[in-house]
Amino acid sequence: METPTGYGVVLVTTGNMQEAEAIANALVEAKLAACVSLLPIHSIYTWQGELHKEQEWQLLIKTDLAQFPAMEAKIKELHSYEVPEIIALPIVASSQAYLQWISQQVKS
Repeated sequence: METPTGYGVVLVTTGNMQEAEAIANALVEAKLAACVSLLPIHSIYTWQGELHKEQEWQLLIKTDLAQFPAMEAKIKELHSYEVPEIIALPIVASSQAYLQWISQQVKS
């Protein structure tokens, strides 16, 4: 897979707040993310042929997408799910000041 470029938001879902906070802390401390917002969500999905309805936590990770490979590896190392959601969405418009702040917080 090609490494994304530019700034973006990475979505990750976890089963509980403690795991979400542990992943968020690790990413920010490692300078792989500038900021991680945590939101409680209700997910409905199919896993191994069964319908699931679960309370989960959504991580909204703001980052330089050049860090995606390292971020993905760190998330997989810490995540309890067999197949965790790790989806990068590009930021297509933003204030320059916010993008500069992301740049200052994340490894280059």
